[in-house]
Amino acid sequence: MVKTLMKQIKEYKKDSLLTMLFATLEVVLEIMIPLLMASLIDKGIEAGNMSNVTKYGALMFVIALGTLSLGFLAGNHAAKASTGFAANLRDAMYTNIQTYSFSNIDKYSTAGLVTRLTTDVTNVQNAYQMIIRMCIRAPMNLICALAMAMMINFKLSMIFVVAIVFLVAVLVTIMYHATKYFNDVFPKYDTLNESVQENVVGIRVVKSFVREKYENEKFRKAAQNIYKLFVKAESVLSYNNPAMLIAVYGSILMLSWLGAKAIVGGTLTTGELTSLFSYVMNIMMSLMMLSMAFVMITMSLASGRRIAEVINEQSDLVSPQEALTEVKDGSIDFNHVVFSYKHGSGEAVLKDVDLHIKSGETIGIIGGTGSAKSSLVNLISRLYDVDEGSVVVGGQDVRNYDLEVLRDEVSVVLQKNVLFSGTILQNLRWGNENATEEECKEACRLACADEFIDRFEDGYNTYIEQGGSNVSGGQKQRLSIARALAKKPKIFIFDDSFSALDLKTDAALRKALASKVTDSTVIIVAQRISTILHAEQILVMDEGRIVGKGTHEELMKNCEVYQQIARSQLSASELENSVAVKEKLNKPDEEASYNAEHNISDVNTISDGKEEA
Repeated sequence: MVKTLMKQIKEYKKDSLLTMLFATLEVVLEIMIPLLMASLIDKGIEAGNMSNVTKYGALMFVIALGTLSLGFLAGNHAAKASTGFAANLRDAMYTNIQTYSFSNIDKYSTAGLVTRLTTDVTNVQNAYQMIIRMCIRAPMNLICALAMAMMINFKLSMIFVVAIVFLVAVLVTIMYHATKYFNDVFPKYDTLNESVQENVVGIRVVKSFVREKYENEKFRKAAQNIYKLFVKAESVLSYNNPAMLIAVYGSILMLSWLGAKAIVGGTLTTGELTSLFSYVMNIMMSLMMLSMAFVMITMSLASGRRIAEVINEQSDLVSPQEALTEVKDGSIDFNHVVFSYKHGSGEAVLKDVDLHIKSGETIGIIGGTGSAKSSLVNLISRLYDVDEGSVVVGGQDVRNYDLEVLRDEVSVVLQKNVLFSGTILQNLRWGNENATEEECKEACRLACADEFIDRFEDGYNTYIEQGGSNVSGGQKQRLSIARALAKKPKIFIFDDSFSALDLKTDAALRKALASKVTDSTVIIVAQRISTILHAEQILVMDEGRIVGKGTHEELMKNCEVYQQIARSQLSASELENSVAVKEKLNKPDEEASYNAEHNISDVNTISDGKEEA
């Protein structure tokens, strides 16, 4: 853990070293003041020598100014080093998260990662500032003060040694018991953040089901758990102050008693006793600073482990050393593929899938919920690796490609796509940052998104709020499709992407794809038959297997699963004349009247202009 974290100091090593240097010099100057005070009392005040009073007083003033200056410089560089260190930690975590595969991401909750990037980093930042300043200054101050006390009077200085041993024993015990609670408290922060995130994202659902009280109670429980753990931790840490007071007051009482006897006995001067009192306070303040640092370090240990965990997490999907940097074409081959999400340890999601798709073909995939349609297409862009068999794209195993190159040639549009905060143009250029404005507009025309964009006051410069909250579900989906089209890849995958579109838009989009996207392989995963009737080949999936393959007419003759789906979505007359259905469904202008005439209904269809998905 420590090695992982220290690697992120990087360019702030200089500031860290300067902090330690200035803190050390500050202690050296500070430790001289009690000695000068002893000389001022013994050689100046008691001797009645005013010139010595002036000389030692002026020297103490200069040293005090030097101490303040060094303290300021140490604090300034400590702030730079700690904040820079925190920035590097956040950058390292965020950068590494971007390399995660889906299986890596599944290990962490979104709220957990947010907590690590915020609360945990702040704890480590504060601890690091303590380490490079307090943990240098305090031990140096303690050692120097103890050494000077021993030079003045060795026997009396043993009082300090006893106090130090007592306090160290107490601090170690406190740290041991408090660490357990801090290890438990930060996962509770994950739960708290998760509750907040879930509520904010799903606030419309919460309100529609009148579940505000339930959500409030869930949040209150999460907050209460953190409160209880912190109370336990702080109750352990509270023993620190009484132990410190016992050590300080005990040392002062013993020093007063034994010091008075030594002065009477003539073995100690008044100035030396005054210096010893100053040194006892130096020693005790050093121990107090160390105890504060120990508390902060104790809290940060749990945070540090959580941060190191994210930084050290290695993606189980990496590019090979001599990776291929070009995808020849959009051909796809599944060679007896077996796949499970737990890499061979779980139940197989895909079972002996053997499939061959030519470049430029349009393929439809249909099947019930849980039939592994999405799992199949996720393997094409190597979002997961197969357990057995191979997935071949452009004549090469996907595991031989550079991941970035492969994914650049595969454009995926999901059912629930995410738009990012920024303008429409900025969102469209996500897949192709060099796309011209005209290319973006053409993609929008193909996706039937231009009709509502033109109605916006700012057109393509309209700002999209986080998550696309200021556009409807259907509009969001069309923008997502346009974003994929602007990428101009060799393979398009539409994973149930048309479900949020009305039938007219669905048909118009499919017609545009058929006429304009002729060189790319198009794979359409759908719930409704009307979306895939035009496909050159339709695949029917059931329980992770391909149970049917062919055109609509062929599948109606020889695939029972497809027949069941068709009967649930198409009328008897449509089933009798599949060709007519295909022709009509591919004419967007006639589709609405045709649906009304033949009483076609689709539960996935909600008209555009409302919240469509």
